[in-house]
Amino acid sequence: MKAKSSVRESRTEWNRLKQMPDSKIDYSDIPKLDKSFFKQAKLRMPKRKKSVSLRLDPDVLAWFKHRGRGYQTKINAVLKAYVEAHEH
Repeated sequence: MKAKSSVRESRTEWNRLKQMPDSKIDYSDIPKLDKSFFKQAKLRMPKRKKSVSLRLDPDVLAWFKHRGRGYQTKINAVLKAYVEAHEH
């Protein structure tokens, strides 16, 4: 089974949204956050990443770079998924 590509053009009307005033935004589906929420909330900072030198095949690196900004984060996500799949 071939996975669908998640790299596609956004159908969001960004220019229209940039022009929209905040007063026109519909927040009705977002629950209100009261003081009890913030009493229980915990700030979770992402773990600091380590800088490493990694040798990749040129075609592999080109494939990730072709998908645009954040290619290093995507490489990390692929490696992390592999590790998680093989931990059990």
